Amino acid sequence: MAAGGISGRLLLVGCGKMGAALLNGWIAGGFNPADIRVVEPHEGAPGLVHREPVPLFVEDAASLDAGFDPTVVVFAVKPQAMDDAAPLYRGYVGQGTVFLSIAAGKTIGFFEGALGKSASIVRSMPNTPAAIARGITVACANKKVRPGHRALCDQLLQTVGEVAWVEDEGLLDPVTAVSGSGPAYIFLLAEAMAEAGVAAGLPEDLAGRLARVTVAGAGELLHRSLETPTILRQNVTSPGGTTQAALDVLMADDGLAQLMEKAVAAAAKRSRALAG
Repeated sequence: MAAGGISGRLLLVGCGKMGAALLNGWIAGGFNPADIRVVEPHEGAPGLVHREPVPLFVEDAASLDAGFDPTVVVFAVKPQAMDDAAPLYRGYVGQGTVFLSIAAGKTIGFFEGALGKSASIVRSMPNTPAAIARGITVACANKKVRPGHRALCDQLLQTVGEVAWVEDEGLLDPVTAVSGSGPAYIFLLAEAMAEAGVAAGLPEDLAGRLARVTVAGAGELLHRSLETPTILRQNVTSPGGTTQAALDVLMADDGLAQLMEKAVAAAAKRSRALAG
């Protein structure tokens, strides 16, 4: 029995960093480990926190116990491995199973080709803060997904953060560009701030610490505040002050907003290319 009264059996295919984050979230959220199986050849999966005294792990699809019929199969292998992995689970189609993918670039059409047109499929795009249950995932379902299946997938994804749903699968490309890739932009910002601090004369260790804590603290303030990012920015900025001097550079015609627009467009274009 899952948390919140939703029952089911969960099959996780792939237990890398994101798969492990999901698995940790499910168990922490109250899912019975006895109702979970993980297809992963390496039991010591990276990022796995909860180690339960039950046989969660099997080496491959053929090793699954015959009586284990999953309510949901979660595909968490790398996109380049999905061509080989997905068809192995075609036998679960039509048995009340929904297939939930977190693989970037693999479309609903891809899974319908690998599993069959009658498969119930949810495609989702999480991001790496899921590892600390502070992620956000955007999901899209095909027409075969029943309300109960959608509710189950929603609850599974909520164990690692917020969830939003879209009807237009094409929106997952800009979603990938903004939130899927977005944590890397923030980490780059911290890197750049630290390097700029060193260039301004700060010791490297102090500059790194200032950048790290400032970015983390500002993110937490944004998370907790009811104000928009624009208002929070304005609250820090005194006319004619030091912050305004910096923002005059960052908000110039060739500044951060234009660079971010180009970056997101490039990531979205690449996401569409990977999807074929």
